[in-house]
Amino acid sequence: MSAAPGGGGLRSAGASLLDQVLAETLDPAYTQAARAREGRPPPGPARRAGRRLAVALVMAAAGLLAAVTYHLTAAGAEGRQEIRAALVDDIGEAQDVTDGLIAELEQARVDVATAREAALAASGEGQQALRALEDAEEMAGAVPVTGPGLLVTLADAEADTDDDPVGGDPETDPRARIRDDDIQVVVNALWAAGAEAVSINDQRLSPSTAIRFAGEAVLVDFRPVTNPYEISAIGDPDTLRSQFLTVPEVIALAGTADSFGLRFDFGERDSLSLPAGRTRELRAATPVPDGAPAAGPADGAPAGGEGAPAEGGGAPAPGGGTPAEGGGAPAPGGGTPADPGTAGSGGTAVPTPEAEP
Repeated sequence: MSAAPGGGGLRSAGASLLDQVLAETLDPAYTQAARAREGRPPPGPARRAGRRLAVALVMAAAGLLAAVTYHLTAAGAEGRQEIRAALVDDIGEAQDVTDGLIAELEQARVDVATAREAALAASGEGQQALRALEDAEEMAGAVPVTGPGLLVTLADAEADTDDDPVGGDPETDPRARIRDDDIQVVVNALWAAGAEAVSINDQRLSPSTAIRFAGEAVLVDFRPVTNPYEISAIGDPDTLRSQFLTVPEVIALAGTADSFGLRFDFGERDSLSLPAGRTRELRAATPVPDGAPAAGPADGAPAGGEGAPAEGGGAPAPGGGTPAEGGGAPAPGGGTPADPGTAGSGGTAVPTPEAEP
C-alpha cells in the first residue's frame, strides 16, 4: 500500500498502474520510432521510382504466369479434342470396313442360297428338303421376316435439369436405368404371348442369343445396343397385346417404370420388318464305339461352346425344352420362357400404350 498525495488516505499500487496506462495510451517505443521517422528526410524521386518499378515487375510476372497457365490449359484442351477427333475417325474407318465385310458376307450367303435352291429344286426329294430347311431357318431366325406385331419401347429416365450436362450426376439412382433383366422380362413375356420372331434395336434374337449387361452397355448377342430399346415382336397384335399385359413380371416392371420415371410403352403395328439373325457354326456329333474313350472338345464334340446354347439368352435346340434365362428365342415345338428373375418393386401399373399410327 502507498499513501495517497494530499493526505487523501492510502492508494494501492494497482490503481496507480491503471492511472498510468490510461494516461499513456501509446507505448513509449512507438512514440520514439515515430519521432525518429519524422526526423528523416523524405524519400527522393529515385526511391519512389524504384518502388513503382518493383510493383510493375511483380504485376508483369503475375500476368505472364496467368498467360502461360491459360495457354497450357487451352493447348491441352485442343490436344484432347484432336486426339478425340482422330479416334472418332479411326472408329468410323473401322466401322466402314466392317460394314463392307458384312455386305460381302450377306451377298455371299445370298449366292449360296440361290445355288442351293437351284440344286435342290431339280428333284422331288430336294424340294422336300428345301421346304424343311426353310422352316428350320425361319424358326432359327436365320432369314428376315415381315408381318404385323407389337412394338415395345424401354428407355432410361430423363436426366434431371440440375444434373451436370458434361460430367453427369455420380449419384444417379441405378433403378432409373434400363438393365438387361428388364429387357429379358419383356422378351420372355413376348415369347410367352405367342411372338413368332423378336428383335431388339434391329438385332434379331435366335435360340442362342444372350442378353447381358457389360459395364454401362446392354449387349444383345455380344453386340451393344443403345437407349432407347425398341423390342419388335411379330405375331397377332391383339393376342400379343392381351397376353403380354397379363404377365406378372411385366406388371411389376411397369410399376417400377412409373416409380422411377422409366419409359415403358407399347403399340400395335401393321407391319414390322425384322432382319436375319447371326448364324452359328454347325457341329455334328458322332456316336462313340463301344469300349472307345469319349472324345473331348478338341475332337469336335461341343462342350459349352458354340454348339451349346449361350448362357443368359439362348434356348435349347429345336425339339422342346424351355429357353434359358436371358430372352433368347424359344425352342420350336413348345416350351415357355424361363423365369427372368425379379423385375423390381411395383404395383398393378401397366405400360403406357402408344397412340395408334
